[in-house]
Amino acid sequence: MEFTSLTAYETQTLLRSKQISLKELYDALGRQIEKVDPLIHGYLSYNLERALAEAEVADLDLPLGGVPIAIKDVINIKGHPCGCASKILEGYVAPYDATVASKLRAAGAIPFGRVNMDEFAMGSSTENSAYGPSKNPWDITRTPGGSSGGSAAVVAAGEAFAALGSDTGGSIRQPAAFCGCVGLKPTYGRVSRFGLVAFASSLDQIGPITKDVRDAAILMNAISGVDKNDSTSLAEPVPDFTADLEKGVKGLKVGLPKEYFIEGIDSNVERTVRDAVKHLESLGAEVIEISLPHTEYALSTYYIIAPAEASANLARFDGVRYGHRANSIENLLEHYGKTREEGFGPEVKRRIILGSYILSSGYYDAYYLRAQKVRTLIRQDFANAFKKVEVVVCPTSPTPAFKLGERTSDPWSMYLADIFTLAANMAGICGISVPCGFVEEDSRQLPVGLQILGKELDEATLLRVSYAYEQSTSWQTKPIIS
Repeated sequence: MEFTSLTAYETQTLLRSKQISLKELYDALGRQIEKVDPLIHGYLSYNLERALAEAEVADLDLPLGGVPIAIKDVINIKGHPCGCASKILEGYVAPYDATVASKLRAAGAIPFGRVNMDEFAMGSSTENSAYGPSKNPWDITRTPGGSSGGSAAVVAAGEAFAALGSDTGGSIRQPAAFCGCVGLKPTYGRVSRFGLVAFASSLDQIGPITKDVRDAAILMNAISGVDKNDSTSLAEPVPDFTADLEKGVKGLKVGLPKEYFIEGIDSNVERTVRDAVKHLESLGAEVIEISLPHTEYALSTYYIIAPAEASANLARFDGVRYGHRANSIENLLEHYGKTREEGFGPEVKRRIILGSYILSSGYYDAYYLRAQKVRTLIRQDFANAFKKVEVVVCPTSPTPAFKLGERTSDPWSMYLADIFTLAANMAGICGISVPCGFVEEDSRQLPVGLQILGKELDEATLLRVSYAYEQSTSWQTKPIIS
């Protein structure tokens, strides 16, 4: 049996029934990482011996008992590095567990390894990592997406049974689409952000990247819920997200937004997504064309709000108490300037500068305040749509995975990679990407993601629709490593 091709659910079932041992499982995982990661560069660090030791005292009767879960390098795990793929946090070791880590442990899972990402989660290709880019398992000349590119790459390449990522404007869903995985961004507040290094506090959410929809539901069961350490977490009941998976989509109203099928979308991606929508219709769903009229302003609005919040959040990284510290400095002001100059990469600097400008005297009302008003309109668009339909379906990305280096010199074209995902973050709703087919580029088959968006706190319906689609198609195929 090829253990590394198993889902988290399958793995836990075999462990619980003693059909495989923890030693066999972790040895197989180690061999796969040694074989594949030199090609993929998904992991920044990992410690198999430590993970196995933790697994040996875990309760294997729990839903994720003994299963290692890869962790994006922006989530604190006590005793593990947490560098946000940035040189400014080089050498920093987390002194505490993020709430999601505590919840994973309570479900029996083992937080394992640190996976690569765009520095401070700012990017769409994982090329902004201070430690080099991760690569797409379907074609190692292409990006796995970002900012959770490492999370998606290790899951797709069989180097992890599942992973946690974070999503500020599409950073779970877009890499999941590029790598042929399932990626779920929960409702804002559904999952605690305590222990997540903040990029944009009103947009960030932690969520799962998995091999199939059932695993996404199981991880959501584990990590969801109110947290006294996070005042933005919602005191709402957490359902069993696996309970309604098999209810199907018959009679469900599915919205198809005309603004998400625009000039510039790859024609093969559009065809593949429309075929997926027709398939949902064949399963009994009712497809209704809808309008989200303020979509055209979403990208510009996002790139005002997110950098403004990033500028404030990243002010704390100054090298005084931890992380990188510049040498040969003569005064405190020079220390701050030189440390941050050396520690932050170009994209992070770009967003800090932009955000500081937006928040500066004389420009706050003209940019930030106006952007917040447009954000309200975008939120209202979705609220109106969900009066007519249960879910909204559209492409996750306008293109398949693009070549490494193809967009690094043109930030705007890079930002356009998230044009279909970032509105969900501004509206605070939930969204998921599921594989829906392939397109051919340079004689290689590249995955395409179908994005399904749901109303606040209705992840159960997203998972139900995704599961019905997944189980009636055959896109969940393990990629062939280049």
